[in-house]
Amino acid sequence: MDMILAVFRSRAQTLDFVARLKRMGASASAVSTPKEANVGCGISARIGEFDLPRARRALAGGQYGAFVGFFRVRAGYGGVSVRRIG
Repeated sequence: MDMILAVFRSRAQTLDFVARLKRMGASASAVSTPKEANVGCGISARIGEFDLPRARRALAGGQYGAFVGFFRVRAGYGGVSVRRIG
């Protein structure tokens, strides 16, 4: 399973970002941040692959000083791979 996460160091900013994306028509939800990411507040915004450009625009239009970055998470075969993508 692959997913894109927007990771923040603030739960409030994460939830605000999810709400902003939904208002923009993007598919987004709040999910637990995988421990393999080793960053964040424990909750991240999960976005669809095709919504990544929209998520980047949403970041530019908001005050998200706690934003850490976008990560691709791949789970399978008993392991989780987390890679920063921006």
